[in-house]
Amino acid sequence: MDHAAAGPPDAGPPDAGPPGAHSLPGCYRHPDRETGIRCTRCERPICPDCMVNASVGFHCPDCASGRTGGSGPAPAASRPRTLAGGAVAADPRLVTKVLIGINLALFLVQLSVGDRFTQQFELLGRAYITFPGPVEGVAEGQWYRLLTAMFLHSSYLHILFNMVSLWWLGGPLEGALGRARYLALYFCSGLAGSALTYLIAAQNQPSLGASGAIFGLFGATAALVRRLNADMRPVVILLAINLVFTFTWSNIAWQAHVGGLVAGGLIGYAMLHAPRERRTLVQYGTCALVLVAVVVLTLVRTAQLT
Repeated sequence: MDHAAAGPPDAGPPDAGPPGAHSLPGCYRHPDRETGIRCTRCERPICPDCMVNASVGFHCPDCASGRTGGSGPAPAASRPRTLAGGAVAADPRLVTKVLIGINLALFLVQLSVGDRFTQQFELLGRAYITFPGPVEGVAEGQWYRLLTAMFLHSSYLHILFNMVSLWWLGGPLEGALGRARYLALYFCSGLAGSALTYLIAAQNQPSLGASGAIFGLFGATAALVRRLNADMRPVVILLAINLVFTFTWSNIAWQAHVGGLVAGGLIGYAMLHAPRERRTLVQYGTCALVLVAVVVLTLVRTAQLT
């Protein structure tokens, strides 16, 4: 599967290069991206992600911001951007590494403290954890369980599978989206998976794991592959295999997988296909709509159980 976070295929008229030239020039800010478009002011080659609409043609970010030379830090308009418009980071996998570290650290806490720690933070609708004892769960006001369950795991195999998937899918997506958008995708997908599980699963059925967020990354990966016009078949095959396991293996919260997948697909598509002039609004507006749906599902289920 191709996860390279390269830019979209070049558009526009062929570059007027010298006779015998065999390729287009590279963007002056992204040398690996060939382009036939030039800034109408300084005539430097620019790729579609660097183009700024002007009254006549397109300007490069430097000319559009009035910075055509000199020293000092570049203004925000001229900084390199990811495929989704985020800031390019020195380490494009830093957030993925941090998420893996948090999951591993909490798994060690689970092993050290025991079941009581897990039972306090896993997803649970409404039930007795110990009897006699208080009734606990999301319906009892413990809404934090929708979030904390995303970072807990039930076995070595469980966390191994999820962390390998997170590393494999998360890195390319973080590089394509940027850190803030990637985090928004991860948490919105995980919460959507938790909310659907809370809504449908039995109220006394505990659930835990990063699978909802992981399936959100699957959905966003499909959007990324489509954005790059790459072959979709590997993604479809891998997703189909995972869905087969989801619905055939016992003790799997399929609701979290489905909820995360749907949310991740929607957010990923919005992140990568939003029109440039309204990109931020569309991207974070879609995340907000997913969170609204999470709140609504949670309130509906809580009303049913109380």
